[in-house]
Amino acid sequence: QVQLVESGGGLVQAGGSLRLSCAASGRTFSSSYTMGWFRQAPGKEREIVAAIGWSGGSTYYADSVKGRFTISRDNAKNTVYLQMNSLKPEDTAVYYCAAGAPWLRATMTTAYNYWGQGTQVTVSS
Repeated sequence: QVQLVESGGGLVQAGGSLRLSCAASGRTFSSSYTMGWFRQAPGKEREIVAAIGWSGGSTYYADSVKGRFTISRDNAKNTVYLQMNSLKPEDTAVYYCAAGAPWLRATMTTAYNYWGQGTQVTVSS
């Protein structure tokens, strides 16, 4: 079993910043897992935001967040982060942490074995 717990969401004004954290635990969790951040806005499908390979050397960003968001991980703490800067109202969504996909499929929701419960991010204009 693997548990993923997100934190750091909240309400912020446009142009502001938030830092999301995802703490992983469980007997079968491996620091070799690809980790991803996804988001889902009301009435929309869940979409990839960013992903990071096991060493942190490989990263992926959706075009909509490039240059504004940064994904990172601390394998000693089994934690992945998403630093979100210059937030826009269209970034409003529930943000989910996911683990376990092969890197070549890191953008696909169906490729991940484990999901957190999500944390709400609301950006006001």
